[in-house]
Amino acid sequence: MYARHWGVHTSQPVIGPALIVVCIVMVASAALVYRIAALGSPWTVPAAAVRAVAQLAAVAAVLAVAMSRLWSSILVLSVMFVVASATAARRSQAQRGSWWLAGSLAVGLLSVLPLLLMSGVVPVDGVAIVPMVGIVLGGTMTAVAVAARRALDTLNLRAGEVEAAFSLGLSQRDSRMEVIGRSAADALLPNLDQTRTVGVVTLPGAFVGVLLSTGSAAQAAAVQVLILLALLLSQTCGVAATIELIARGTISRQRAGSAV
Repeated sequence: MYARHWGVHTSQPVIGPALIVVCIVMVASAALVYRIAALGSPWTVPAAAVRAVAQLAAVAAVLAVAMSRLWSSILVLSVMFVVASATAARRSQAQRGSWWLAGSLAVGLLSVLPLLLMSGVVPVDGVAIVPMVGIVLGGTMTAVAVAARRALDTLNLRAGEVEAAFSLGLSQRDSRMEVIGRSAADALLPNLDQTRTVGVVTLPGAFVGVLLSTGSAAQAAAVQVLILLALLLSQTCGVAATIELIARGTISRQRAGSAV
């Protein structure tokens, strides 16, 4: 079940009959529990599993080719960025200016990538760049989308407080910021909690992946710390840009000119 490369035990699962059988047993067991516990259609899990296999097989085939060259890696990342921007815009439920969230994502990435690449910590190579950017982009997308949605929800619920602050002489931007700052910051809590509890409560995917592939706990820990801290910086900058755009009315659920 586990591979040895050049005489070194890597603890890396091998694709083979045993792996396929284990996956089928897990899917069938989950489907059975769905049926017994009346959680929904027992075909929910098998359908999701088939979709995951198909998607990952397609992605693996594309990345195997794309990551062999830097220009094709950048092309893949560009497509990922567009999809992430569209997803964040949709999840924000904004009625106006939602595509400005692409700028928030860009701010988050630009706060991290130059530091990682120029320092040489992450090699300028597709095999290294694509996974790193993918993880940071995905985490930042979620934080930005949640921050935007929470901020817009808060503005709707506490519109009276915004109007009161504005009547006291604060600008519209400052009036909104007084209300949305803390609620939008909740989008940063999941990664903050993961960073605080990593290694004690959770073993994140990057740590497990490196550990399985290299067998080195120290290398796995170093990679995971790098990813967690990169996510913290990228998400913080992305969320800060998001609430600034909402406070200025660039992204909203109201017509232009509304106090909220």
